[in-house]
Amino acid sequence: MNFSPRLRRILLVLLQEDQAISVKSLADEIKVSRRTVQRELENLGSTFSKKYKVFLKTKTGIGIWLEGSKEHKSNLHSILQEEDVIDAGDIEDRRKRLLAEVLKDRTLKKLYYYANILDVSEATISNDMEALERWFQQFNLKLIRKQGYGVELEGSEKNYRLAVRKFIDENIDNNIIRSFSYEKERIIPDIFNENECQNVYHLLKIDILRQVITCVESIRDRRLTRLTENSYIGLILHIAIAISRILQQEIIEPNDELLNRLSKDEDYDLALKIVNSLEEEFQIELPDIEIAYILLHIKGSKLQRIDETDIESEYQWKKQELLSFINNMIDTYDEKIAYELKQDQELIAGLLAHLHPTFIRLKNHMNISNPLLQQIKETYPDIYRKCIKVGELITRCYSFQVPEEEIGFLSMHFGAACVRLENQKESKRKVYIGIVCTSGIGISRLMHIKLKRFLSDRAEIVTYGKEDLTPLQLKKIDFLISSIKLDDVNADIIQVNPLLKENELERIDAKVRVYAKTPKRMKLENEFTNQLKQVDFVVTQIKHILKEFRCIKVSKWITFDELLVGITEQLSPYNDKRLQIQDDIKKRENISSQIIPEYDFALLHCHTKGVTKPNFSVCLTRDLDAFKNPYFQNIHTVIIMLVPEDEHLIENGDIMGHLSGKLIDNNEFLATISTGNEDDMRSFISKELKGYFNQYIQRV
Repeated sequence: MNFSPRLRRILLVLLQEDQAISVKSLADEIKVSRRTVQRELENLGSTFSKKYKVFLKTKTGIGIWLEGSKEHKSNLHSILQEEDVIDAGDIEDRRKRLLAEVLKDRTLKKLYYYANILDVSEATISNDMEALERWFQQFNLKLIRKQGYGVELEGSEKNYRLAVRKFIDENIDNNIIRSFSYEKERIIPDIFNENECQNVYHLLKIDILRQVITCVESIRDRRLTRLTENSYIGLILHIAIAISRILQQEIIEPNDELLNRLSKDEDYDLALKIVNSLEEEFQIELPDIEIAYILLHIKGSKLQRIDETDIESEYQWKKQELLSFINNMIDTYDEKIAYELKQDQELIAGLLAHLHPTFIRLKNHMNISNPLLQQIKETYPDIYRKCIKVGELITRCYSFQVPEEEIGFLSMHFGAACVRLENQKESKRKVYIGIVCTSGIGISRLMHIKLKRFLSDRAEIVTYGKEDLTPLQLKKIDFLISSIKLDDVNADIIQVNPLLKENELERIDAKVRVYAKTPKRMKLENEFTNQLKQVDFVVTQIKHILKEFRCIKVSKWITFDELLVGITEQLSPYNDKRLQIQDDIKKRENISSQIIPEYDFALLHCHTKGVTKPNFSVCLTRDLDAFKNPYFQNIHTVIIMLVPEDEHLIENGDIMGHLSGKLIDNNEFLATISTGNEDDMRSFISKELKGYFNQYIQRV
């Protein structure tokens, strides 16, 4: 029996499960729609069961599963595993495989060769090659098609190695890279044993990797230990690719100008140590140009920690020039907050250290992996967009093309600075100060004016007489400044000379800085009161939902309109309210049907003035059979969710949204409903609402 690649994946997932699984969960597992899963399973038929003695079982509200003996299931699993599980219809995956095959052997190959490997037609491979051409163009490599002969990859060895490194960076599991720490020797080979990294494994030999790691680890040099984890792995990969190519007699093109320039670099001796260790380990002679490129990789690496000497460069990126350029970068990023960002010494120091290796990478067209790039794009699109402008500034000033990976690293620097700036703004508030003085209105006013000039808009200052200091007034202020003793006043007090001497102003300034970063006590009390009110409201709504829950039984031949009448008669004693609920449900149904045959239920929900509190109820047929009216599409269950149309729409909607989500996510919910036992349903709903309440308490 022939299985499609997608059907193989579905069956393999079902074979791994020892209990029923919902179609939705299965679809999510293999990243297709529920309808696709259902369509694939329809292709099984009776032949499947007869041949393999394994039976597909389904049950409404429970899910689907495979039944059969352990032996028969194991036999089916072995047959499915023997097949190549790559989905030829998955264009992205297929082209990734094709790209790996071309990089693995760039010599002339017929289209039939690739078509046979990927189990598709030569026409499909031809179309895929056209798509891959654009990927190779970024490295100045060309896919040359020769009529009647096939396809080969043309370009310099240097550019070919850049392409291999880029492909590896795009396909390595970034979580494994980020977890790399002290066990470098073990983890780097493990990266290539992961299933999703098999394409990379074809390009590099695991033995070469281990030997390269051994060589680099044997060199105890602080310049290596300062590299970030990603940069260290990048150095290993760079060397492994180079050794692999040299062993195949593929030598990179010489560059005397680059070699002469770098031979005077202070880190040349480190690169030479690495090359000597490699030559001894592999018993080969490496060309001098390999020393230069290893050195470039080290110079272009990101560092865990920065020394003052790290910002110096033989490429004229002197400190003052960099500082001037950083000033322009910040202006380009956002003129509105540029002044404040320029006061952030952490940002300046970070960019100063970051730009030196960055310019080396850009000048020499070196790739760098940024495992957080996609996350940065999705989470901080505005910051990334502004940093694109910064990248364009670099291009204008230095003629370097800035790839998106570098834009991502710039976004991390500017993003962190923006967060610090925002936190700084949020953490400071206006401080409320009371002045108490018995020396007359003139002296009090003089103190007020002097403090106002000194503190500017950092404080709100009010003058009090001693008799004005009631408990209510004291709650409004943060601290008192007094020229008299106030031993009987329960407050934070600074006693001063009426003329406010310099040291006293310093004491006041220090206290203002403390209070500016401290939430106001009265505000905290109000917040706690509001939190108590919110919690009390949610408790009331949950108690009402549980108390008013109904399992309504009706005839299986009932029509939709008759169902609404029957439901509302159970939910409200007032005719006008019943009619309001019926009308609101119909309006919602007219917008988009709430009958969901895929899940075997209807979810009749709406906002309505027909209720004053949220209501959750269930409607089943008396014999628990399916509804027979065609409008219901053979479903077994109707769920009613009513949310009052009032000022608490958001709060009530959140509670009901939690319950509706459980209908989809938790098979046990529908299974409990299908029993028709109202007490069991109420018990289940109570358990879920308890979980919601615990989560709510954590949020408040």
